[in-house]
Parts: sequence; structure tokens; C-alpha cells
Amino acid sequence: YNQHYLYIGVYNYDTLGKKSIRVIDFKRDFNTRTSDFVGMTIDGFNDRRNAMVFTTNPHGVQRDFLAFDANYIDLDWDGLWRVRTARSDSGWVAEFAIPWKTLRYAKSDSAFQSWGFNLNRSRRMTNENYAFSPFPRSFNVLRMDYAGIIKGLQPPPPTANVRIQPFFLTSYDRYRNMDGRKPQDAAVKLGGEVKWAINSRAVLDLTFNTDFAQADADRQVNNVTRFSVLFPERRQFFLENASLFGIGVGPASDLSGGSMRIQPFFSRQIGLDSGGNPIPIDAGARFVSRSAKTNYGAMYIRQRGTNSSPLTNYFVGRYSENFGKQSRLGALVTVKSDTGNTNIVGNLDGFVRFNEAHSLNWMFNLSHDSKGNVTGVAGAAQYYYATNQWKIWWTQSLISKSFNPAVGFISRTDVIGTTPGIFWFYRGKHLPFKKIIRSFEPSLLVEFYNQASTGRHIERSFGLSPFWIMLQSGGFMGHVMTPTYQYLTEPFSPLGVKIAAGAYNYTRHTVYWGSDGSKKLSFTWNGEYGTYYDGKLNTTNLSVLVAPIPHISITGRFNRNNFRNVGVNRTTKNIDLLSVEGRFAANPRLQLIGFYQRNTDTKANNYNIRLSWEYQPLSFIYIVFNKREFQSTTRLDTRSQEDHLIAKISYLRQL
Repeated sequence: YNQHYLYIGVYNYDTLGKKSIRVIDFKRDFNTRTSDFVGMTIDGFNDRRNAMVFTTNPHGVQRDFLAFDANYIDLDWDGLWRVRTARSDSGWVAEFAIPWKTLRYAKSDSAFQSWGFNLNRSRRMTNENYAFSPFPRSFNVLRMDYAGIIKGLQPPPPTANVRIQPFFLTSYDRYRNMDGRKPQDAAVKLGGEVKWAINSRAVLDLTFNTDFAQADADRQVNNVTRFSVLFPERRQFFLENASLFGIGVGPASDLSGGSMRIQPFFSRQIGLDSGGNPIPIDAGARFVSRSAKTNYGAMYIRQRGTNSSPLTNYFVGRYSENFGKQSRLGALVTVKSDTGNTNIVGNLDGFVRFNEAHSLNWMFNLSHDSKGNVTGVAGAAQYYYATNQWKIWWTQSLISKSFNPAVGFISRTDVIGTTPGIFWFYRGKHLPFKKIIRSFEPSLLVEFYNQASTGRHIERSFGLSPFWIMLQSGGFMGHVMTPTYQYLTEPFSPLGVKIAAGAYNYTRHTVYWGSDGSKKLSFTWNGEYGTYYDGKLNTTNLSVLVAPIPHISITGRFNRNNFRNVGVNRTTKNIDLLSVEGRFAANPRLQLIGFYQRNTDTKANNYNIRLSWEYQPLSFIYIVFNKREFQSTTRLDTRSQEDHLIAKISYLRQL
């Protein structure tokens, strides 16, 4: 290291050299399950809780994020750092140059510091993982209580530093058969963001005339369940430090924990309408401070008034106190205020890790709307027991009928949910075909729901999977059988199929099959079949990836829902959702990305094409084209269409 950078070089030895390397695309924050990689976790405070993660693959693609207690993760945090890689016949090498200003560490009176550190490598060809400091299989490298220690570092004292990122944008819009829109429009826009790292713990972010033209577009989903779909946040300003504000109870990535989700703050409620269309944001500010004992922050956003939406002010405040090895107690408040209503949500939450295997996450929420003077409550407790062989959970949740998190997300209202479950991970000596099969993982997912306002039992399901195997290649196979009872208190219309209120018993079966996702040709498929309310529904989901070289990646997806004699009108029909996505990269910094979707239910065709050039670290030039074609909602005999062409340049300077 020197006064400006920390340098780290890693040589990844491999007897097969280049032949063993698996990389399928050049997407930043790439999927580590489908790529070779080497990464490091750095705990500059050495409190065994915080982690800054810097990862790369053999082609120098970057992945970085922040983590706290291996539980709350800011995956879309983008730090300013560089990496270059080279591949040879004996392995591959990665060289990192990380500015001290990007790292977070304590100010110390001692000349030398000791930091928590771990190094993690994946050799994807054999699906093997290695670590500098070992950790149990049931955990991951983010558990800094298992990290090693680097001693003798002599970084410069942390100082305040400022990053400014202005942008210039020009756009051309064209509309056809859309009420309230001019046939053509053009605009020029100036704005930007300022990030001031006041010290190693506190950061202030400011945004002006905010624009998200480069954000990835939403993918459509055909939802046949009664749960609301949670679309991910894709806008950079809201993604950073999301872990501090984004507390909640919900399903994990492996679907453990149950289907209920309570999230008192969800940033997609700001600057987007119910259809995902942008609403202008005039300005915003966010302050965050993290330390070994306390974490707190606040966010303010001013959303511009439009013909369809009044001027709206948003505020979010968060405070949490750390205690013990990995436990926390916190509170959060959200406010949404416009000319018609003020919505306030207050939250208390806690997380307790009793020991290595046992943990409890809980929360209690209260909402109030000034319009109508309406108050509602919601709460949940989620217990986990996790070891190398077992994962057991019990989630208990309550959402009242009048609970309204206007700046949050909930799966449904007026419900009491009880959702226990169990996974068993068997890798023992009696496992057959060990060269092919990695583990046997049967499971049981149980869900009970009662109506909160009446106490009536309205739904139950038992997701039984006696057969689920993970392959040594990273592929998988499995079957889930789900007997279900539902009592609909009111009519329900999935994809336009009207189902009357009443009691229903039916059983669904789902077969899963996925290949090695790191190969040049891979696929995932699941077929769901069986009875559905008073009829039948067969669903097919197929995804095929073709990546002949890492510079080219093409994915095709197909979803079909085949209804047979379902609902009031005994509906029989097919609804298809097709999409094609492509990524063409000259290198990790110059890429052309595009996708096309067609939905036969809404008769909609969507295109999104984006050229991205990172001409210097975190400074970009974008050219974006969006096209949306759909059936007019006001004139049923005509088609509506909107086209948007956008050019944007941003420049980042770290002072």
C-alpha cells in the first residue's frame, strides 16, 4: 500500500489453467453461482460485524457490496476501485487497487491497525469454494466472526471526502393513442448527486433533479397467486444503504421463512406510479451513520406534482442499537404527505442471535392516515435454527385490515399467518452416486392463514418435497406437492379469470429441473400441474441461456398458464409471456444490453435497449431506447404506443 491505495494481488492456481474457467457474462455484480470468482471481505472497524466486499471474476468484472451481520446487505453499493485480471495455462491472477477513501475504518491513535479479513475463491468447474479463514458450510464468508485478522496496516487517518456526479441528459418521446400526451416531446435535463463521506462512519447523499434513465427496466410477471408481487428496486440512489432502512420479515432467497412479507419501508413507493412509470423527483437527501454500537439515518424526498399525482413529501428515519455479539434493537418511521392525506408508519424491530444456530427476528408496526383518521397494526416474529444439516423456521405474522404502509410493502392485508417449515441437508456416507449427487435436501413448507378481522380460517397449504437433490455440477432436480385449502371472502380474478367467493380444496404438483448454470448452454425448467380452485391449471416456466463466449450472453424465457374450466365462466385459455434478453460486451466497461417481452394477456410488447460505456470508473455514457405497445384502456379497438430515446452522460469526481 501507499498513501492513496491498498493493493491486493491474488494468484488463483489451477492445473487446467484457462480450460477450467467458467464465466457466462460481463454483468457488474455478476451471479457468483455461475462464475469463477475471487473476493475479499474487509472489516475496517474489526468489530466482527461489518463487511465491505470486493469481488472479481477471471475477466475483471466487478462485484461489490456492504454487509452487516451477514444479514443486511447493500448489494448495489458501487465503490470506486479498480481491478485487472490475466489468464494463463496455470491459473488466473487478479490485482486490486482500492483507494483508502473508498474503505471505511476507525481513526486510531496507534500507528498500526488490525482489520478483519477473509478471502473467498470459487472454482466453478468443480463447484468448490475455498476460504482464507474457514467458516461452517451453513454460513457464508460475510460472517465476520469467522474472519481472520490482518495486522500491521498503516492507513492514512480517515478524512472527509466528497464525490460529485453531475449528469446531462437529452430525450425524445413519441406517443400514439395516449390520452393527455402530446404526440411528440423533447427535453434537456441537468442534475446530479453529491456524496460526502463526513468521516469513516457518516455519509451524506444529495440528489438534484434526479434521473434514473439507465436503471434496468422491470420484467413483467403473470401472477396467479393472491400475494402481491414484490418488484426489485433498480435505481441507484435508493439502492445504496438500503440495508439500514430496508428492514422487514419475509421469505429468504431459498424460500425458507414463509411467503408473508412485511416491509415498513420500500423505496419503489417513491417516484413511481402503480404501473412502474416514473414520477419526477425534484430533490432528495440521505444521511447515514454506522458504528460498532449505533446506526442511524434519515432520508427526505420531494416528489414533483403532476396532472395525475400531487406534490408529495417523503421522510424516513431509522435508528438501531447493536448489543451482544450479533443482536440489534431498532425503530423506524416513514411519512408520506400530500394535499389529501398524511400517512405515518412507526416500527419497532429487533434481531437476536442466541448462538451459532438460533436466531429471532421480530417487528411491530403502527400506521395512521389523517384522511378518515384510520389506524392499523402489523407485526411478525421469525425464528430460525440453521446448521450444516438442518434449517428450521417458524414465522408468525399479523396484518390488520386497516394497516396501510404507504411507503412500504405487504403481501396482503387482514390476515394472521403461521408459516413453519424445515429443510434437511444430507451429505452423508449413504448418499448414492456421489460423483453426480452433492446433497439430498427434502423439505416441508407449511402455511396457515386466518382472517384477522373475523378469525376465520381462510387458507392452508403443505408444500411437501420428499425428493430434492443438488448435483455436484450445481444443477438440481426436485418435486413439490402442495395440497391447498382456500376460502375466498370475495371474488378473485387471476389474469382475468373470475373465481367466485367460497371454499376450495385443490392440489398442485411442481417438478423442477436445472442444469449447470456456468456452462455455455444451460437451462432451468419447472412444470406445475394439478387442480386449481374449481378447475385445472398447468404452468410451464422455461429459461435457456446461451453464452458461447463471456462477451455474448443470450437468455430466452417462456411462461405459459393453461387454464381449464376455471372460475365462474368455466374459462379455458392459454396466457403466454415470452422474453429474450441479450448482453453483448466488448469488455466489462462497454456493453450493449437489450430485452424484448410479449404478454398475450395484456397484448403488450415491450423493448428496452441500452448501450453503456464506463469511460472511467463510475462515469458513464448511456444511450437508451424504450418502446411499449399495448391495448388502449380507453379505446378498446385501438393500440397505444410510447417510444423514448435517451442519451445521458455522467461524470464522477472524487475530491
